[in-house]
Amino acid sequence: MATKPHSDFVLSSRYTPRVNGTLPRYELHLENRSKFALTGFALGVSGPTNIGIGISGGKIVDQLSNWCEIAAPQGFVLEPGAIWTVTAESDDFDLQHWTDGVTGAMLIFSDRRSVAVVTTLPAASTSALPPRKGVIRLPPTAPEAAPYSIVPWPNIVAVRGRRDAPSGLGIVTNDAIGDRAASSFGALVGHLFPDEQLACPPEEGGYNVVLQSTSETPQESYRIEFSRDGARVNASNVAGTLYGLITLAQMVRGTRLDPSRFAFPTAGRIDDRPRHDWRGCHLDAARRYYDTGEVAQFLRTMAWNKLNRFHWHLSDDEGWRLQIDAYPELTATGAWRGYGLAIPPLLGTGPEPTGGYYSKASVRELVTLGTDLGIEIVPEIDVPGHCHALLTALPQLRDRHEDGRYFSLQGFPSNCLNPAVETVHDTLQNIFTEVCELFPSRYIHIGADEVPVDAWQASPRAQQLLKSCGGTGTADLQAIFTKRLQALLKNHGKTTGAWDEAASATGIDRANLYLVSWRSVEAAQALAANGFDVVISPGQVYYLDMANGSDWSEPGAHWAGWSSVENTYAFDPVAGWSAEERRHLLGIQACIWSEPISEPAVFDRLVFPRLSAVAEAAWTAPEHRSWSRFSGLARLMPTLFGTNER
Repeated sequence: MATKPHSDFVLSSRYTPRVNGTLPRYELHLENRSKFALTGFALGVSGPTNIGIGISGGKIVDQLSNWCEIAAPQGFVLEPGAIWTVTAESDDFDLQHWTDGVTGAMLIFSDRRSVAVVTTLPAASTSALPPRKGVIRLPPTAPEAAPYSIVPWPNIVAVRGRRDAPSGLGIVTNDAIGDRAASSFGALVGHLFPDEQLACPPEEGGYNVVLQSTSETPQESYRIEFSRDGARVNASNVAGTLYGLITLAQMVRGTRLDPSRFAFPTAGRIDDRPRHDWRGCHLDAARRYYDTGEVAQFLRTMAWNKLNRFHWHLSDDEGWRLQIDAYPELTATGAWRGYGLAIPPLLGTGPEPTGGYYSKASVRELVTLGTDLGIEIVPEIDVPGHCHALLTALPQLRDRHEDGRYFSLQGFPSNCLNPAVETVHDTLQNIFTEVCELFPSRYIHIGADEVPVDAWQASPRAQQLLKSCGGTGTADLQAIFTKRLQALLKNHGKTTGAWDEAASATGIDRANLYLVSWRSVEAAQALAANGFDVVISPGQVYYLDMANGSDWSEPGAHWAGWSSVENTYAFDPVAGWSAEERRHLLGIQACIWSEPISEPAVFDRLVFPRLSAVAEAAWTAPEHRSWSRFSGLARLMPTLFGTNER
């Protein structure tokens, strides 16, 4: 548990962009509010942006990616009530949002003791607005725009009549499919809405809902037939039945919470089926650790949105999150960050050890929960790049004769597994064997993204391998790596997933591969045209860590731009695709990267209600979508942390 920052020391910061030819400037101001003078100390800071460039007022003594330790000038004394200012000026600065700046800081003393300091939220000369946090609340629309509270909107809504909101759903089952769906539904609403009693037995006045299995509806589809006294849900599998119950429960909640705006019908039907088979969301648990309860609750919010793929990002440079019995060092070392640890404080974490990992027991529980909710959990172990945490835990995997360093885009040195070191492949075989045993999904995602173009150039082993295979550069070495790992997964009966960079691997087996295309929708279309199965997740629209707007007050990243809820909702990812290209389309997914997520209120603002906007694009046919309707319904959807907009 994080300790409370020491209130005697306060760090504030302010960003000034380029003005009339001046360099962009970021100022750190450390105020000594104690009764004692400080000497021989340093300031440790971190946040999403690397500020260790063009420093004046202090000296950098340690740095890794966004972690920077800045020593005060020799002989400097910070008197009580005084302020020490450190300034960074560089052409490389491009801070756009308050979460880009320093969000965590500490004092480091000469005896190497450290103490967290109060860190105020970064300010900018371009904005006087307070930092925005909490779930975005869209204004309600006219009742006629959204007569029934259903998200994502069904494809056929042919209902009529109006009655008071039922006291709850009194579910009657006839077979094993209905029993499983009813059990999953009861647990789902009990966790999402524990005080609302959405499931109520018929003998206690619950609205009579009969679950009927039928072979006439496709997988995940359902039909609801209404009468005044009850409804019948027809579906062919558990997921479809559960979705029908979720639709009914959403309608009940809307009518209960806002009876002047929403209705509950007495006759007619709803016929519904998903537009895309793959309706996913990715969560980066490597940069920020989400505990098992939070992941479970996120799975429930996904199910309420009728999403069915959870892409779980379990390793990256900043952390390793999965128990692997063969290598306990991975979690003993790679799961924790803190001052004096092998991985320093990064992304605003404090001096005390922070982090965590998922035990095999907790993973099995989450996999079971996902199955109950119709969600397939797809794990990602990101290799060969983004492996700083892995290599810190297992340094024996490096080529010990490698002379020279390369840097990743995020500032990590020599962070890639070397395809010419045979021990690397032996280790990955052991790791992925355990991963395959743990996750029943047919898909295992291996990352394969953002390998620096100069990786392994100083490795004698890698250069010898490159020469022997007739290759010319890093891409050829990565192709060797990717093909070996793909063959390993195929032997375990798994299909390899990767980011779209893997398409450049010469000789890769396209029949046993799917790509999550993140660079642009045009890139995704080109991959499909070239015969790759793709999941569309363009950073410009479906990366939910991107800010909701352009102002400094909005939290989030900006490298791919920004997208409002309305822009995300309006985006059609497959507009203009040919029939042949659509044949290779698996579906769409949102991605949540965690670098800018400094607190729960930031998560809620970035993810909700944009997650529901992506869910409706994944489920609802374009001709049945309506922004005016959706904007009036989004406020009724559950969120992870429940923080209010401010």
